[in-house]
Amino acid sequence: MSFRFFENPSPLNLAGLVVSIVLACCLAACSHPAGEVQAAPVVVADHGLLQVPEKSPLRSELVVQPVEMRDVPHAMVFPATVEADPARMANVLPSLTGKVVELKVGLGDRVTRGQLLAVIDSGDLAQAYADADKARDALDLAKKSLDRARGVQTAGGAAVKDLEAAQSGYNQALAESNRAQTRLAAVGGASGAHAARAMNVTAPVSGYVTALSVSPGVYVNDPTAAMLTIANLDTVWITANVPESDVALVAKGQPVDAVLPAYPDQVFHGRVSFVSPLLQPDTRRDMVRVAVANPDGRLKPNMFASASFDIPQPAQVFVPESALLMNNDSTTVFVEVSPWTFARRTVELSYDETAGARVVKGLQAGDRVIVKGGVLLND
Repeated sequence: MSFRFFENPSPLNLAGLVVSIVLACCLAACSHPAGEVQAAPVVVADHGLLQVPEKSPLRSELVVQPVEMRDVPHAMVFPATVEADPARMANVLPSLTGKVVELKVGLGDRVTRGQLLAVIDSGDLAQAYADADKARDALDLAKKSLDRARGVQTAGGAAVKDLEAAQSGYNQALAESNRAQTRLAAVGGASGAHAARAMNVTAPVSGYVTALSVSPGVYVNDPTAAMLTIANLDTVWITANVPESDVALVAKGQPVDAVLPAYPDQVFHGRVSFVSPLLQPDTRRDMVRVAVANPDGRLKPNMFASASFDIPQPAQVFVPESALLMNNDSTTVFVEVSPWTFARRTVELSYDETAGARVVKGLQAGDRVIVKGGVLLND
């Protein structure tokens, strides 16, 4: 750049120069009013660190807390189904053939142990009563013969072999009578009754009628075919399908929480009561059964559920989810390296929990991180 000097300035040129200087001073004074103080910067970036100055408005927006070490168990959720406990179910079988003349219950009815379910007209029952009567009469006759033989023997008028024969006949009659009475009791007959044909079918357990395959007038002739099924649903199973890769994480006695679509606002609690020793060949999953109390009968077999298993974990660093910030493809937090000076640090998470995020790499106990307002520094 070149400058021109006036060796002999004229009065006119000198006056113009003075006016120019005065105007420049006035403009400078107008652009910076007297008494104005420049605002402090909000944040200062210095070699990868972010400093929040003392008078920065960000100080009132940021919340900094130390991270915590927790041994919170990790929750793993698996699909499940409500099932009746087989140990609390009973198939009611006809002990004899016959015709159903009365049916006292219907499908879904609640019954108590010993309650009358049905009445069957059975010729076999009549035959069982007749056999019992016949055996009873034979026993009475054998008893009289034995008493007579003993009396004669005492009087010295009978041979020993006659007494032995009478004793043998009595023993055989007693065995036959016991067999007939046992048979009668097994088919539901009453001891001492005679020539009855009506066989009462009673409930072996308390519960609900979950299956019914007979009706009045039906002839039952298969002693292996269930007339009805009773299930006690006071305690049910919630059966979870656990993948092969997670089978080692579940064990008998482990606490489980279950949620059902039918009752989304309620959590049902139970413990693992059975872990199948075999995987399902088609799904490669293990059936894990959780016993859950069901006193009000709200849990019904075949309902869908989600079973949450608490898996014990070693103590690890936890941070609130509000502390986590995305930076490109990485999860990061802002760590306070000195008062109000922060460094971005990449962290590695193992699980996202309802109580926060479990950090396995990038933080250690005692580190202070921004748990609120970090997004204001994220850009």
